[in-house]
Amino acid sequence: MITGKIKSQIDAIWMTFWTGGISNSIDVLEQMTYLFFMKMLDDAQLNKEATAQAMGMTDFEDPNAVFKKGNWRNPDTNREVPYCNLRWHVFRQFTPEQMFDTVRFDVFTFIKNISDEKTSAYSRFMNDAVFLIQQPRTLVKVVEGIQELDMNDRDTMGDVYEYVLGKMAAAGTNGQFRTPRHIIRMMVELMQPKLDERICDPAMGTAGFLVESAKYMRRHHAQELLKKQHQSHFRSKMFSGFDTDPKMLRIGSMNLMLNGVDNPKVVAQDSLSNQNNAESTYTLCLANPPFSGSLDYDVVNSSLLVMARTKKTELLFISLFIRMLELGGRCASIVPDGVLFGNSSGHKSIRKELIDKQRLQAVISMPSGVFKPYAGVSTAILVFTKTGAGGTDKVWFYDMKADGFSLDDKRNPITDNDIPDVIARFHNLAAEESRSRKDQSFLVPVDEIKKNDYDLSINKYKEVEKVKVEYEKPEVVLGRIEALQGEITAAIREFKEKYM
Repeated sequence: MITGKIKSQIDAIWMTFWTGGISNSIDVLEQMTYLFFMKMLDDAQLNKEATAQAMGMTDFEDPNAVFKKGNWRNPDTNREVPYCNLRWHVFRQFTPEQMFDTVRFDVFTFIKNISDEKTSAYSRFMNDAVFLIQQPRTLVKVVEGIQELDMNDRDTMGDVYEYVLGKMAAAGTNGQFRTPRHIIRMMVELMQPKLDERICDPAMGTAGFLVESAKYMRRHHAQELLKKQHQSHFRSKMFSGFDTDPKMLRIGSMNLMLNGVDNPKVVAQDSLSNQNNAESTYTLCLANPPFSGSLDYDVVNSSLLVMARTKKTELLFISLFIRMLELGGRCASIVPDGVLFGNSSGHKSIRKELIDKQRLQAVISMPSGVFKPYAGVSTAILVFTKTGAGGTDKVWFYDMKADGFSLDDKRNPITDNDIPDVIARFHNLAAEESRSRKDQSFLVPVDEIKKNDYDLSINKYKEVEKVKVEYEKPEVVLGRIEALQGEITAAIREFKEKYM
C-alpha cells in the first residue's frame, strides 16, 4: 500500500515538472517514466555488482551488462562517452549544468538505442521518445525526488506508478486511457487467472488489466512463482498487449516492468486490422476496448467480419476475442449497453454467436456513473468461454447499482458497494438457482433469451415488484391543511398583537 510520504514525494516531483513548464499530464508521466528507466538500469547492474563482490568475485564482468567498461559512441554526435557517465549513481553527482547536458544529449540517446532481444519491452518503444525537460534545475529536483524512491521494491514501485497514472486521470486529460482500478480488479477476480495462462488485452492502454493480473498471480501463487519455469513464463510469455499509440506502449510497458513483468509481448498494432492475425493463441482476454463508433471495412481484418458484418468497433472486438482465444479460453470484456439490445444485424449476429456457438456465462450491468467524469455511458461486462460448439444453458444476470464510489463527477468513496457480492455470487452460481427475478441477480434459461430475440438487457428479464400505494382521502388531506392554516393565522395574529 502506498504511504502518505510516498504520495507527497510523487506530488512534489509532479509539481516540479509543472513549474518547469511541462503542464500536460501525459507528458509529465512520460518524462518521469524515462528517468525511472534510467535509474532501474543502473540499480539492476549495481545489484549484480554488489552480489559478485560479496561472493569475492572482484574481477567479475557481466557479458550482458548494459553499462560496459570503456566508452560508448553516441550515434547522434559521434562523440565517445565513458559508460560510467551514463549511470544514474554517477551523473546525479554532477553539477546541474553537467547533469543536464549528460542526460539530455547522452543518457537519453543511449536508452533510445539500447533495444535488443535481451532488454525490456519498454526499451523497444523508445525510438520516437522526446526529452522535454528544458532547465537544469528542474532535472536536478526531479532526479533528487526519484532517488528517494525505493525502486528495488517492485510492490512499492507498482503502487507508485498506479498513483502516478491516477494523477494523470485526475488532471482531466487522457482519462479515456484509464479504466477504474477497482473495476479492473473485479474483472480479474471474476476470472481468477492461473499460472499457465496466456493473457491478452488487445486495447491495452496503460496495461491496467495485465498489471492487475500480474498482481493477482503474485498474491495467489507466490510460492509457485519462485519456480524457474513459472517465473520465466510470468516475465515473458504470460502477458500480451496491443496498442497503436507509442506513448501508451511505453507507459504500459513501464507499468508492467515495475510489476515484475520485464519482457511481455507488447506490440504496436491496430488489433482490428490485418496487422493482427492472432488466432487460437490466448487462454484469457481481459479488456475495455474503445467504443469509437464506426470503421471502414477496408481497414478491418476480413476474418472479423465473418461473425458479424459490421463497422461497430465494440462488436468487432468481441469477434476478435473469439478468434484470438483457444478452445476453452475465457473472456471478460466491458461493452456499451447497446451491445446487449441493439437491433442491427451486427448486434444480433454477435449475440447469437456468443449464445449459440460459444458459452455465454454472465452479463453484469454496471451503473452509468462508473466512468465519470470522462463518460456517462452505460456499460456492462460480458463473461464467456470459447467452445466453438455452444454450451450456453443459463446466463447469469447481475444488476450492479453501486461500486463503492458516488456516481457523479466527483466519484467520492461511499459505503454502498456491490463488487464483493458480484464476485462471491459469480463463483457460486449453483446458489443462484433459488434466486427470483425480483432479486439483484438471477439466472435466465437460454431458451427464454432466444425467445426474446437474444436480448441481453437485464430489464427484459427482471421482475419489478409493484407496490400498491394507498393515499388518504381528499377530505382528510384538506382537513389537515385547514388545521395548519388555522395555526399559522393564529400565530400571525399573536405576533401583531405583541409587537405591532
